Amino acid sequence: MPNSQVQLRKPTLDKDLEKLTFTEQATQFVLRSWTGVGISLVFLLIATAIAGSFAVGTSGVTIIAVTAALAAYMAMNIGANDVTNNVGAAVGARAMSMGVALVIAAIFEIAGALLAGQGVAETVASGIVDRSIFPNPETFAWAMMAALVSAALWINIATLANAPISTTHAIVGGVIGAGAAASGLHSVQWEAIAVIVISWTVSPILGGIIAAAFLFFIKEFIVYRDDKVAAARTWVPVLVALMGGSFAAFLANGGTNGFYSLPFGEAMLIGLAFGIVTYAVTRPIVRRHAEGLDNRNQSLRTLFRIPLIFSAALLSFAHGANDVSNAVGPLYGVVSALGTAGAATIPLWVMVIGAFGISLGLLLFGPRLIRIVGSEITKLNPMRAFCVALSSAVAVLTASAFAIPVSSTHIAVGAVFGVGLFREWYTRNSRRRLDYIRSRGNRVAPEEEPANPDETRRRYLVRRSHFMTIVSAWIVTLPVSAILSALVFVILDALFT
Repeated sequence: MPNSQVQLRKPTLDKDLEKLTFTEQATQFVLRSWTGVGISLVFLLIATAIAGSFAVGTSGVTIIAVTAALAAYMAMNIGANDVTNNVGAAVGARAMSMGVALVIAAIFEIAGALLAGQGVAETVASGIVDRSIFPNPETFAWAMMAALVSAALWINIATLANAPISTTHAIVGGVIGAGAAASGLHSVQWEAIAVIVISWTVSPILGGIIAAAFLFFIKEFIVYRDDKVAAARTWVPVLVALMGGSFAAFLANGGTNGFYSLPFGEAMLIGLAFGIVTYAVTRPIVRRHAEGLDNRNQSLRTLFRIPLIFSAALLSFAHGANDVSNAVGPLYGVVSALGTAGAATIPLWVMVIGAFGISLGLLLFGPRLIRIVGSEITKLNPMRAFCVALSSAVAVLTASAFAIPVSSTHIAVGAVFGVGLFREWYTRNSRRRLDYIRSRGNRVAPEEEPANPDETRRRYLVRRSHFMTIVSAWIVTLPVSAILSALVFVILDALFT
């Protein structure tokens, strides 16, 4: 074959190979997508079978089984959309890989839901609408099913659009809309709704303030000190001990669905003891990690990976304790209304469906939104991400203790926003920072020195466009879910009654 023909055919072969490679990659992507869908369908069937087995012998076995499938679908959507807030900051700060973050979140979501999720779930089941006003239990069951369908569909749409919305808004709006359509606006318990709405307003502000306070402490006592590494060796174990002690006190003071509860004073003593033990364990670990580190901010990022992992796990537990209610609350309402609960507490199988559904949704579909919360609102490093995760966990656990369904999305984004705004203020106004820079010959550290105005905005300013997009999604979620839920109930009522 002439050389000219060989040269002409070689580019053609290269292009064919590129096409084959692209086709193979596209096929793998499609197969991965369909694998997730297949696993999800299997989980829905398992949830249906579990519910059906526990409801055998009752007239409402079919309704309960179908509602369990809808609750499982809702739980997976929560995992895909909402759990990203727990580990998004840690992944955005590059403190842990996506795989490690997903595993940690999944484990602690299940623990939080099973150990501390009952109180908020009962509020969603019976504290939003008055079941006694409904004409019959079946009508109430249709309303709860409509709420699950509308909320889950809206969350699914938001996830596909890469919009981290509030799943709490979605289910509360769904219950209000379906309840109003089924039994009138007077069936809605507006006093309880007012408390929930106030919590939605206060909680993100509280998350932002707490996050800013933690970041202020870290900058004043660690970052802008002459020996950063020595300061971190002193304070990082204290911060980890504070987390561990607070968490132990929460669990001891009734944070385990009533399985174990002590008076407040005794719970605080247990928290103090656990905090001391945590400090004793953490201190040598931090010291070992600090050996050989240079006196610069990059070293602090290394040392703060430990508390950041702890705080991400704590936030996942808190989220499971609060937001599992968005899936299992309506299911428990149906189970209770049709007389199969058998007790005042939520059956374990109901909580299991919600807990494992959230974790499954996170593992299968969560990574796409983790990057948005973790990196697109403001620039995060492990120290800032730690402040976000810890403040969010404190706010969510506090709400869970009072059985108030709050939006972890609100709180996490509020904390990220609070960190970003605080950085803007602190950079311009901190006396300690200015003195620290002057003591080094008026030279700004390379990681703090903006190359141009655009770089300044990229590094220090909160990206308001992303924040406003998320806020807009929050605002429309409740009314859209309420309207959609009312329409679904009308359709179900017309078809089956």
